[in-house]
Amino acid sequence: MGKTYDRIDGRLRGFIEAQKVFFVATAPLAADGHVNLSPKGLAGSLAVLDERTVAYLDFGGSGAETVAHLRENGRITLMWCAFDGPPNIVRVHGSGEAVFRDDPRWAELVRHFPEQAGSPGLRAVVVVTARRISDSCGYSVPFLDYREERTLHADYFGRKTDEEFNAYCERKDHVGSSLDGLPAIPLPLPPLPA
Repeated sequence: MGKTYDRIDGRLRGFIEAQKVFFVATAPLAADGHVNLSPKGLAGSLAVLDERTVAYLDFGGSGAETVAHLRENGRITLMWCAFDGPPNIVRVHGSGEAVFRDDPRWAELVRHFPEQAGSPGLRAVVVVTARRISDSCGYSVPFLDYREERTLHADYFGRKTDEEFNAYCERKDHVGSSLDGLPAIPLPLPPLPA
């Protein structure tokens, strides 16, 4: 049976940090708006900052629905599933904020991601403050085997200068605004701090 928790304790933190993939769900306030569900999972791009705060790196490559929804209303849910070992699902329901490159908090936040802090295509750090932390059984989640990280994103964006990445973002539909026309990533992107 599922339980709720006051904090991300050592056991929950260990589970979260051990998962290779997690999912992010957000939605606009409009009843006819597009609900967004995104898989995440680049190694080193997620950090548990404290017992009620989780952060992950936001990279370019597709749209910016999550960022747009956070800018509008801040609602977000993160979910991790055990694809190996004992069955478990952990959810963090909370409020999120996208911290952009020109924010004074940027340098301190990216220190939590030593493997990925200088990665090409980095647009923002999403910081999530938990309102509700829960787990459930995960009995119907299948076993899946992890093979390796994909390198396509780093390979593609690694060939671009920061200026070329900015131009890429400005050309893409649904980066500066969401599918529903909400403001998303501020363009032009501020330069990536050294």
